[in-house]
Amino acid sequence: MIARPATLTSRTPETTWRGAVASSLRFSVPLRHGDDSPEGLELFARAVRADAPGSEELPWLLFLQGGPGFPALRPTGGASGWLGELLPRFQVLLLDQRGTGGSSAVEAATLGALGTPEAQAEYLSHFRATDIVADAEAVRQALSIERWSTLGQSYGGFVTLSYLSLAPASLERCLITGGLGEIRGDAAAVYRATYARMAEREAEFFSWFPEDEARLQRVYDVVRERRAAGSPQHLVDGSEVTETTVQRLGMLLGGNGRVQGLHFALETAVVEAPEGARLSAGFLGVLQGQLDHAGHPLYWLLQESIYSSGAPTAWAASRVRAADFPEFLPNAPRPRLLGEMALPSDYEESVALRPLAPLAWLLAEHEGWPALYRPEVLAENTVPVAAAVYTHDVYVDRELSLATAAAVRGLRVWESDQLHHDGLADEPGTVLGALLELTDAAAAAQR
Repeated sequence: MIARPATLTSRTPETTWRGAVASSLRFSVPLRHGDDSPEGLELFARAVRADAPGSEELPWLLFLQGGPGFPALRPTGGASGWLGELLPRFQVLLLDQRGTGGSSAVEAATLGALGTPEAQAEYLSHFRATDIVADAEAVRQALSIERWSTLGQSYGGFVTLSYLSLAPASLERCLITGGLGEIRGDAAAVYRATYARMAEREAEFFSWFPEDEARLQRVYDVVRERRAAGSPQHLVDGSEVTETTVQRLGMLLGGNGRVQGLHFALETAVVEAPEGARLSAGFLGVLQGQLDHAGHPLYWLLQESIYSSGAPTAWAASRVRAADFPEFLPNAPRPRLLGEMALPSDYEESVALRPLAPLAWLLAEHEGWPALYRPEVLAENTVPVAAAVYTHDVYVDRELSLATAAAVRGLRVWESDQLHHDGLADEPGTVLGALLELTDAAAAAQR
């Protein structure tokens, strides 16, 4: 992989907070690694170590955030949670992936400044896993780190697999949580699996809270009645509430830490007023919380291209739904809840996404995406790798995960049928304890 050392442009003095010592770093890297383009990006990272003697001598671990399109953890709790589990053993670098947080964040305004949708699409073609790996390599060299470990949560696991493909010599060990993505480039296969998982998870939810099925049906009825009467309700951002808006509540089914939130939201979703039923203000706030289109446009714009290594994704989630899962269509009697499915209708209904519709279509139709993985390298892998697979994960399917695991030589799987996609946050000691134990001996042998 061609990646020159990044230029370290600033580093703040260290500050101490609740057992952690942190410093903020900024770097300059090219938009396109490996060429002489004058275009550049700023990268932001936060270096965190334990507030303990000798912690500055500990080996480094790079955290790769889930997404796409989300910044790394802000350690507001100091040495707590999963970060607290790691700090006795590692110095941790929390890198905002390009286009997120402090790393030349992509927003509607920054895209608009690029001009045409074609120029915007060309720009975003450099914001995939391979580019994130090149950034990581540039930062590693700038900090004079010979090798480091990685922890990849969800999409961060996808990036880890790219890292193992492109620069394995830089890696001491890799930990993956809920992130063994599909590596054959078949986005449709991902959605065939995840629609089925969502249906199972929804049924499980209603087995816990049977009264909520009627409550959800009433929500759909109110939405349809008000739209038919010409008095639809709107979210805070101005977007009209539609059936698809309500379907996005399925995002709350993606983890044990959120699923109760769906039940609580449905308890007070509808106000049966004399002048007519309406969705409560609190429930509208919950809906808005699942649709942060303005704050994280990359999440929606790149949701399908993170799987492609060549062919256009061509709105795979929409195609699979129409062909195989009509019960997820918004005109179904009681539409099933949706997970991480980016749909063409999002760019019609969302006020924040509507201006980005031409760009979204160009990305969906883009041909010739560079390969994200090198199967022949993964098949000969020598880096110690362990991955947490969650049996009932609705975002990263178990069967696809195990197929990917089998394609990476030496990868060891730890599976839980109790934890879900948020297992790292839900039970960090359990998850990281298992993955570290699976890789400790092999990592020590490579030092």
